[in-house]
Amino acid sequence: MYVLFLKELNSFLSSLIGYITIIVFLVVIGLLLWVFPMEFNILDFGFAGIDGLFMLAPWVFLFLIPAITMKMFAEEKKNGTIELLLTKPIKDLSIILAKFFAGLSLVLFSVLPTIIYVVAVYQLGAPKGNLDLGGIIGSYFGLLFLGGVFVAIGVFSSSITNNQIIAFIISVIVSAFAYIGFDVITGLGLFGNADLIIKSIGINSHYVSMARGVIDTRDVIYYLSAIVFFLLLTKISLESRNWKK
Repeated sequence: MYVLFLKELNSFLSSLIGYITIIVFLVVIGLLLWVFPMEFNILDFGFAGIDGLFMLAPWVFLFLIPAITMKMFAEEKKNGTIELLLTKPIKDLSIILAKFFAGLSLVLFSVLPTIIYVVAVYQLGAPKGNLDLGGIIGSYFGLLFLGGVFVAIGVFSSSITNNQIIAFIISVIVSAFAYIGFDVITGLGLFGNADLIIKSIGINSHYVSMARGVIDTRDVIYYLSAIVFFLLLTKISLESRNWKK
């Protein structure tokens, strides 16, 4: 699995897609936080905080991560190399995990440089260092877990089609629903006392919880369960090739 993981990661970093992903994420977030005159602009806000980063990043990830993952299996299916890969002496789950961790690594590489923004706001604070570091650390963990769920969804979406565009669209729709869909449903107020339970199924409630700076095991278990769920769906999708023979 490790060799395949390095191969997948190298395929990102040896082509433009990996660097474009990192650059696009940093440029978009940087412009929204420091340049464009809007509610998230740190300099205009007048308060030393980096909350805008963690409010904007999920929306950027919503389109950026599907763009990373859309070719993982779809391209191999289209080129006819998927059978060659799956007949090698390596388990399907190992192949899936290698692709998942390669995508997650690229997400990590995109997020790490944003620490510069935290340092900048730390220096700009009055008094200097007037930041809720606990909340920031929790938000970073939440962002990485959220990225992990989006990558798992993207890998699954890529496994059910040989068309990268379709994989991208499916990944965006499923990720968006998982992120805010349950909040929208509860906002309709149709389920009474069950609204709180329905809301807790969505990613956003757990993301907001971690942003408070408290790493609750329930939130961690939720994220890990969601990742495992979509990776298992990917495994089922790949195994279905045997049923069609």
